[in-house]
Amino acid sequence: MTSTDSPSRRALALRAVRVGWTLVVVMAPALLVGLARWALTGREAGLRHVYRRGTVLLVRLGPTFVKAGQVLGTRRDVLPPALCAELSVLQDEVPPMDRAGTDRALAEAFGAEFDDLFNEVDRTPVASGSVACVYRGRLRSGREVALKLRRPGVERVMGQDLVLLRRGARYAAKLPPLRGVPVTEVVDHVADAVLGQLDFAREADALRRLRANLSAVPRVWVPLVHPDACRPGCIVMEFIDGLETGTADRCSQATRRRFGVSALTAVYQMLFVDGFVHCDLHPGNLYFTTSGQVVVLDAGFSVLLTDRLRRLFAEFFMNMAVGRGDRAAEIVVESAAGLKDDADLDGFLARMADLVRRSHGLPAKEFSLVGFATEMFDLQRAHGVHAAPELIFPLLSLLVIEGTIRALDPEVDFQEAAKPVLVKGLFGAKGRRAPTERDGLPSELL
Repeated sequence: MTSTDSPSRRALALRAVRVGWTLVVVMAPALLVGLARWALTGREAGLRHVYRRGTVLLVRLGPTFVKAGQVLGTRRDVLPPALCAELSVLQDEVPPMDRAGTDRALAEAFGAEFDDLFNEVDRTPVASGSVACVYRGRLRSGREVALKLRRPGVERVMGQDLVLLRRGARYAAKLPPLRGVPVTEVVDHVADAVLGQLDFAREADALRRLRANLSAVPRVWVPLVHPDACRPGCIVMEFIDGLETGTADRCSQATRRRFGVSALTAVYQMLFVDGFVHCDLHPGNLYFTTSGQVVVLDAGFSVLLTDRLRRLFAEFFMNMAVGRGDRAAEIVVESAAGLKDDADLDGFLARMADLVRRSHGLPAKEFSLVGFATEMFDLQRAHGVHAAPELIFPLLSLLVIEGTIRALDPEVDFQEAAKPVLVKGLFGAKGRRAPTERDGLPSELL
């Protein structure tokens, strides 16, 4: 079955029963305990327990729900911040496939072609996730490669789960507390993001595109894809040896600062210049080498912005970087997915402008992207302005990477570092005019 096939009614019914039973077993006790804590220690304590058990529920339900939870955890514009905080800690690491599972996955991916393509493949995975495992191998040409091999059957189960999620969203959208909230739109974007991580042909194309785009950023390395060896169930790419999460900790402070500059510039290049954005640069997808390079892996969660949205995102960040709050607030409204019937547009514009001006005045070490985004989403939710999901996901790439960059260079100025790339994105090859003083840019950038 492919991700485009429709599950049978029987398969959906059986999966729905399993999901429903797990929901009852996990959440019924959670609600009772949550109510007790609410009564004894307050509303926040009760909700926090329910949110935490809800995260456990997603893990029990499997990879579809874990990945959906990870994406939903970014939607602070429509979900309570405390729930998003719990969802942000979701981990989808699972035990690797055994030898039999690996052999089956290789047979499904390559069939009789396997011996023609590879000299050898080590059956012990070097990395494991809920959708795929990664193995070390060698092509017939002698080149060492990494094989990202999809788990057998995962596409079928995730396809069923996404149908259930979409149907559930349609019913949930009719409930009084959720009226006016873009439930179905949010779930559709979540489902598309999850499906994108199942589409290995799409991910291979994304890796090739990122490798070409990020070649403009010094010291950034995206592995080379070997398209002739790739198959729908396996991506074959260059093997990069010695990748460890603690490499940066063993480097000098000067090298760590270079890591931070390269990683941040890479994200800005994606956001403001190319419009093709890797949205999942957590520490498992972003590595550093002892030779001073930044390695970007796993492009399954990538989005392509329209040129209009890319420019709006860049213009918003530029106006934020120079403290032009009124224009930044207008851009948020221009890019919004919609407004509630009772939206307080004037109130939102005034408070959003104030947030930008306050953030611009903060010293670099006191400015937090996560804090800024959280307050912005709170304002949008309170005043009835629905953020465009197409912009939420790219913003996620910045929010995910902020902690890593801060650890590398605590003094980094996110707003100042963006200015040269913003000029390139707005007024370079993709732009249509030269910058002027009306754009509010500092004189040294004109």
